[in-house]
Amino acid sequence: MKLRIKLVNSVIGRPQNQRRVVEALGLKKLNSTADHDDVPSIRGMVRKVSHLVQVEEIK
Repeated sequence: MKLRIKLVNSVIGRPQNQRRVVEALGLKKLNSTADHDDVPSIRGMVRKVSHLVQVEEIK
């Protein structure tokens, strides 16, 4: 199972740790997407910035 993560809210004005998590997920601009394996470490990163991203499970 994979996760498709899309950045839907801006990181402007967000704390530095949230900006780093978004960058580590491979998201650069608004509406950019990245596909990752569904592993606990990625789930934890998504949980940290859940208010900024949209997650979709893909097969």
